[in-house]
Amino acid sequence: MVFEELSRKKEQFGALEKELSSPGLLSDRDRYREKAKEYAELKEIIGEYDKYLELEKEKASLEKVIKEEGDGSEYTLLAKKELSSVLKALEVKKKALEDMFLEEESGDYRKNVIMEIRAGTGGIEASLFASDLYKMYTKYAARKGWKISVLSLSGSEMGGIKEIIFAVEGKNIFKFLRFEMGTHRVQRVPETESGGRIHTSASTVAVLPEAKDVEAEIDPQDIKVDVYRSSGAGGQHVNVTDSAVRITHGPTGIVVTCQDERSQHKNKAKAMRVLKMRILEKREEEQRKEISEERKKQVGSGDRSEKIRTYNFPENRVTDHRIKLSLYNLSNILEGDLEEIISALLKEDRTLKLLAG
Repeated sequence: MVFEELSRKKEQFGALEKELSSPGLLSDRDRYREKAKEYAELKEIIGEYDKYLELEKEKASLEKVIKEEGDGSEYTLLAKKELSSVLKALEVKKKALEDMFLEEESGDYRKNVIMEIRAGTGGIEASLFASDLYKMYTKYAARKGWKISVLSLSGSEMGGIKEIIFAVEGKNIFKFLRFEMGTHRVQRVPETESGGRIHTSASTVAVLPEAKDVEAEIDPQDIKVDVYRSSGAGGQHVNVTDSAVRITHGPTGIVVTCQDERSQHKNKAKAMRVLKMRILEKREEEQRKEISEERKKQVGSGDRSEKIRTYNFPENRVTDHRIKLSLYNLSNILEGDLEEIISALLKEDRTLKLLAG
């Protein structure tokens, strides 16, 4: 399936090459730009596919030598040794091409994301766990060289988080973070528990590819912007300035608020960013009738019984229930060392997609 599609793309690439050099296209600037973009997007994967085809030709040539020369020939021994190297190179190239193809088919992999963490079942303990998850993702992002910026934050007692929305910017972010969607469960003895009993609580995580302006254009007449005084921490300034922003999108009924910045302008920009993401999400849901609302599907209800991963403090264990993987290095994972879990999830996802393809 993958290589049949690559063969088709190679034909498409060749046709584009001819079209781009035709005088008629050169006179149509917009169409030329569109075709040039299409060509550029195909160039890398077709270049790698050509290298794979060259290896296939080399393999066929060596097999022919071995067949014609027969056993015992010096040429046969040399050809067999070279064929072994070519077969290894083919296997490496095949895997790389499959990965490139899967990433190309899902353009969302390259997008920045907006993440939402919400405290679920478990009261204060759930909000403290939500804070732990946020810290874990910031440390993971730092390891990957990604940038995080908070768009909205609602805190709770003891330094916990009721809800936080933040953007993550960098390379191939959705490819890695999409596996974090769902309910995360924690089992530990809370600081407020005097009897030493283990409590179970949960927080939900949503990971959504960020909408580009062209994907989620908003008519200014469709939105209502309200400004009001910020509440919560922030000193005297927040009590005297109408810097908080609430944006309501009339056609969809989506409401977004932001009060994290002291500048009304910055709060509005952040709120618009979240609004665009949510509008794009809603449009995509409407186009895919068979899929229920994406955000609810991702995070569930926040109930302890709905879980993708469990963080068990007494056992120093993290278990990802989707692939039945348990690791006994919880402290490292909370410090942002998610590579082993995410690599295993990527491997499983790749296998399933290739089987389905």
